[in-house]
Amino acid sequence: MDLKIIDLTETHARFVVSGIRPDMANALRRTLMTEVPKMAIETVEFHLGPIRDEDGKECESVSPLFDEIIAHRLGLVPIPTDPDLYVFKDKCACDGEGCPSCTIMYSLNKKGPAEVYSGDLEPLGGKELRVKDELIPIVKLGPKQALLVYASAELGTAKRHAKWQVTSATGYRYYPTVTIDLSKCDLCEECVKACPRDVLASKDEKIVVADLENCILCSACINACPRAAITTHGDNSKFIFEFETDGSLSAKDTLRKALEILEQRFDDFREEVGQLIEG
Repeated sequence: MDLKIIDLTETHARFVVSGIRPDMANALRRTLMTEVPKMAIETVEFHLGPIRDEDGKECESVSPLFDEIIAHRLGLVPIPTDPDLYVFKDKCACDGEGCPSCTIMYSLNKKGPAEVYSGDLEPLGGKELRVKDELIPIVKLGPKQALLVYASAELGTAKRHAKWQVTSATGYRYYPTVTIDLSKCDLCEECVKACPRDVLASKDEKIVVADLENCILCSACINACPRAAITTHGDNSKFIFEFETDGSLSAKDTLRKALEILEQRFDDFREEVGQLIEG
């Protein structure tokens, strides 16, 4: 298997994988979507009763929304995750009690009138644990209303709940091949005008493929060409992948972790098959 990066940013990746079958490509897509672990808030404890600040001002620990709704919104906030630092809570040496190896603790203390955002979550640890997207709205507090909560985040995967899903818009397509028969082409440029992705261009008095990897095999150029000079097809051993992350993991770490998980699963399957044959 060969992998070539086309575009890689903190939250977006576009790359080409060659030398694999369609079922292997789909396995990578499913792994990216459902099996890459990340941290997400699982438990939220709400303080009930009056809250008094240092100036003696008293607020009631209530909000316009039910606690369950606020907890749900906090659970969907992307939590910064180091995939090599944390372990699943049920596999941790603390036996699920919660420790720095499996749990991140946050506090939120806000008094109204004010709007509560994800950036108001204060990590009980290093600054690197602060939420990166600080403008996710949680709730709007009115006068004399307050919110005091303690939240714990733990590792999970999207197989358990969507809040642990790292990637979105995850997909792949066959690598395109575009062939232009210059003996039939009369340079009418209808195919260039019809292409929605600017794949074709007119250069040096001939039609050329300007951006092959941008082709989505929509056949618009084929339908527009009056002389049937263009043919396209997809390569079922080469695929263009693309996905975005929610910011909890970088796109690079997400791809690396997905490949590691996939490789481990293939190794485990190979070992199990070997044991069956030997037995």
